[in-house]
Amino acid sequence: MKTLASLLCSFSWQELRHHPWRNAAAMVSVMLGVALAFSVHLINASALDEFAQAVRSVGGQPDLELRAGAGLTGGVDEVLLARMIHHSDVAVASPVLELSTYALLPQPNATAAPADQPQRVLLRIMGVDPLQVAQLSPDLLPLPDTSANRLDIFAPATVFLNAAARSRLTGNTLQLQRGMQVAAVQVAGSVRASGAPLAVMDIAAVQDFFDLDNRITRVDLRLRAGVDRAAFVRSLQANADWPAQARLVEPGDALTRMSTLSRAYRVNLTVLALVALFTGGFLVFSVLALSVSRRAPQLALLGVLGLTSTQRLQLVLLEALVLGLVGSVLGIALGGGLAALALRLLGGDLGGGFFSGAAPALQWSWPAALAFAALGVLAALVGAWWPARWAQGLPPAQTLKGLGTAQVNHNHGVLALALLLAGGMMALLPPVAGIPLAAYVSVGLILVGGIAGLPWLVGVVLDRIAPQVAYRALPLLAVERARRVRGSAAVAVSGVVAALSLAVALTVMVASFRHSVTQWLDSVLPADLYVRTATHTSALDAAYFDPAFVQAAQRLPGVQRLSPQRNQQFLPDPNLPAVVLIARPLTGPLSSSLPLTVGPLPIPPGQIGIYVSEAMVDLHGARPGTTLPSLSDHFRALALVESTQPTTFFIAGVWRDYSRQFGTIAMDLADFQRLSGDNRVNDLAIWLEPGVDVNALEHALRDLANRQAGTPGGNAARLMEFGSAREIRATSLRIFDRSFAVTYWLQAVAIGIGLFGVAASFSAQVLARRKEFGLLVHLGLTRRQVLRVVAAEGLAWTSLGALAGVGLGLSVAVVLVHVVNPQSFHWTMELTVPVLRLLALAAAVVAAGTLSAWLAGRAAAGRDAVLAVKEDW
Repeated sequence: MKTLASLLCSFSWQELRHHPWRNAAAMVSVMLGVALAFSVHLINASALDEFAQAVRSVGGQPDLELRAGAGLTGGVDEVLLARMIHHSDVAVASPVLELSTYALLPQPNATAAPADQPQRVLLRIMGVDPLQVAQLSPDLLPLPDTSANRLDIFAPATVFLNAAARSRLTGNTLQLQRGMQVAAVQVAGSVRASGAPLAVMDIAAVQDFFDLDNRITRVDLRLRAGVDRAAFVRSLQANADWPAQARLVEPGDALTRMSTLSRAYRVNLTVLALVALFTGGFLVFSVLALSVSRRAPQLALLGVLGLTSTQRLQLVLLEALVLGLVGSVLGIALGGGLAALALRLLGGDLGGGFFSGAAPALQWSWPAALAFAALGVLAALVGAWWPARWAQGLPPAQTLKGLGTAQVNHNHGVLALALLLAGGMMALLPPVAGIPLAAYVSVGLILVGGIAGLPWLVGVVLDRIAPQVAYRALPLLAVERARRVRGSAAVAVSGVVAALSLAVALTVMVASFRHSVTQWLDSVLPADLYVRTATHTSALDAAYFDPAFVQAAQRLPGVQRLSPQRNQQFLPDPNLPAVVLIARPLTGPLSSSLPLTVGPLPIPPGQIGIYVSEAMVDLHGARPGTTLPSLSDHFRALALVESTQPTTFFIAGVWRDYSRQFGTIAMDLADFQRLSGDNRVNDLAIWLEPGVDVNALEHALRDLANRQAGTPGGNAARLMEFGSAREIRATSLRIFDRSFAVTYWLQAVAIGIGLFGVAASFSAQVLARRKEFGLLVHLGLTRRQVLRVVAAEGLAWTSLGALAGVGLGLSVAVVLVHVVNPQSFHWTMELTVPVLRLLALAAAVVAAGTLSAWLAGRAAAGRDAVLAVKEDW
């Protein structure tokens, strides 16, 4: 048994050693597939780990968190805080107030124009009770500097910064934005909390500084020893006087929401990274199938000498195992290096924007490394299974006589049709836990089914071409050979068909998305100039325009019309990320202000019409023609006076929003202001009079901001950002391209592997036909004519492969565009086919295949080709 194992290993080693380039194609494909998938996993895991550490650092370790359920701006009633403080089962109740604003960086050049000044820094503000915070969130405990007074932790307008804020904001004084005002605060010390820039203040100081009355975001609770957490929650909720909007939640729900927010992006990136590994499996199949076909006499001889059919199967699988192991080990090493480099250069963002600004350290995971290495080995073994079965089924005696070979030209038409139908059915299934798992399986079945049907496609096409070249010797010779060995042709091009189809699918998906985003931007950017002061959703309540500024701006010379917009975060479901409530004038035809997909429906009397994005329909069941009770609860909490009759919000339409993945609600600004009493504005859309100088109007708005702040020539002008429709459109498309940069790289790698594989496959096939070329030369064909035949075969095979790849790619693109994207990101788009780019991809495949066949033919049809015939004399 030991001798037999040694023989198998020796035979496999000789095969791998004597054909390094052919086997390198399969090995490199496995390596790149494992490297890309593992690097994407490491980057996302490192970013999530960094975010989790920051959440734990800021949130501490309470037993429960008391939050308001009406919305993120509602806050916790002080009556509930007092109730928790005096509850017999509560040991500690620590109130927390969270918000974000901007800190202005110092101006290095006082004479520079406002547009040239340093940008603001988004700063998270945490208001805490210094006497209680150490027991629940020790990382938020203010640590005064040696020169500061210990009582500064209670002082107004005094902050304590974490390390990230200290590195960005120097000096002992900070300029913080408060509406369109700039107010100074003193830096008195530090906190140990990690994460993004953070400032900690006394909670009463925050309420006074930002004029927030008695608002509290949450209350952290530590229960007394022995108190059952679940029983405590049930006892409170069972009380008749417990508010329905008050929520007692487990700590760390922010981490859960962030994980949910980025999950679809991370899963789709990982699946796309596995594209190369999927292609690698087909290349292993192609390489080993050709190897088995070429070595059929040797395998048959081993069978005659006593090697069983099972041992021949094990021999081929052993070669695949070696390819998979070496490729996976190299892939893990390469993936770790790529992840470390990406984290250093790009942070944990990868273009998605979910972890923007974070630069986490690489979090190596041996279980993940072993799992992705196992995936690489599994891909190689799966790709080798059918070639191994062909080797197992070789009839030794007939094969030695040249009557039996590894037949790969069986008609799998029925199997191909069944796989394609199964793929179509899987595409109709709903997502699982928000992930389009069935759609991914559908893509795999379509690809495998299409490749299984390649022999049938080769036969159908070449059967119709053959009569057209019946009287031309060289083309007839090329077509007839490709026609008679259609199974070998299918094997040779299977890898490139897989790579090309996936490249085509990704190209069509990205082009469709980009085209839809471009049209959407044209629809939602009708004004000439846009002005905003809050560039991040967390700062909407601290960075805003007041009504006096809006009215004065509307009276400026050159302003034809002005449309204000108020944005507010809203949390209808605590288990999902927040949605954005947009309030702006919705007068006139809605088609000119909202890109509606469904509606508008007539609004019933006495109700208020709202328009939801597609994500609201998928995630919150907000369907047209129904009402949204959670929004009624939100406005009841915001109202200055408790309303006896809640307002009913009628969903009158659905609109397309590509900028917010988890939902948007649009309503008329007048209704929002009447119900909430909130007259603040975050964005201004301005239509200009003909011939007005945009730069002059920007300077006028900056001067207006300084005058109203009481500081002519001061810092208030630096609190605004301007952009024309053209500039915003260009910036948005630039962000889009950055978000899909990883997709472009994955697409390039997949098609590169496919081209490398087709070159290796044709080289192997042509080099194995030296006897055939010797016979052709012996019969009178010149070397140039033999090369023309070989090139014609390569052209025929790769043309059919390109045709199949484009067809399969378009089928997969339909699933990606109409199933995967809506199920993952909750928005729809129109299918756009970039014909020129697809033709260029197909032409590259055909050219590479033809050139590689010609180059391999030159080596096989050399001067000694005739001597190869002597082996049969």
